[in-house]
Order: sequence, then C-alpha cells, then structure tokens
Amino acid sequence: TTTFSVSNARAFVPTSRAVVRPFLSRRFMSSEPDTSIVDVCKDKIAAALETENVVVTGAYDDPNGSHITVQVVSSKFEGKRAVQRQQMVYKALWDQMDPNGPVHAVDSMTCKTPDEA
Repeated sequence: TTTFSVSNARAFVPTSRAVVRPFLSRRFMSSEPDTSIVDVCKDKIAAALETENVVVTGAYDDPNGSHITVQVVSSKFEGKRAVQRQQMVYKALWDQMDPNGPVHAVDSMTCKTPDEA
C-alpha cells in the first residue's frame, strides 16, 4: 500500500503557486465567505425538490469538501424509481458539479418519499 504523507505530497504539487491558488479557491471555497458549499448544495436541493428535509454532509465533516453525501425526503419522489430520484438531485446540483465546480462527487445519496422516511 502507498502511504500519503506531507513528505511525498510535494511530488503531486505543481511548481508554480500561481497555478495552485486559483484552482483551490474555485474548487474548495464558496463565493460568499459565510456560506459553505455544503450549505449551497443543501439550499439548491431544497428549492428544486420543494422540501426542507435535506441533509448534505462534506466528506470527513469538511464543510468545503469536494465530496458530499446527500439525504433527502421529498414528496416529489412519489412514483419515481431510485435512478429518477437521483437524477432529480443531480439536476439541482449540476452547476456545482461542472468540471471547475466545487463538488467533485456525491459519495452517497439517499432519496425517500415522506411515507418511506
């Protein structure tokens, strides 16, 4: 197994800091200082699916992480298959997941109707 440590991390960092800073600021920081990407994602899902029952968690409890976990309960899921429900959530998050967006992946997604919750 490969162990990742600070000493071997330098091999993966570009030599120009000018390249790194814009990438990190766009990828891991939200445009508003008091709003994390987790909050932005939660608000977008809540608005699109007309529910307040949304939980978005950053990987390893990092509020500005690039990997998130989503749990949502919405009546808009009634009559939808699991894949269709996931597509509805991804549609709400799509602008956050573009190649230069702050979210790289949704690691886990749970989509339920109020009766299933």
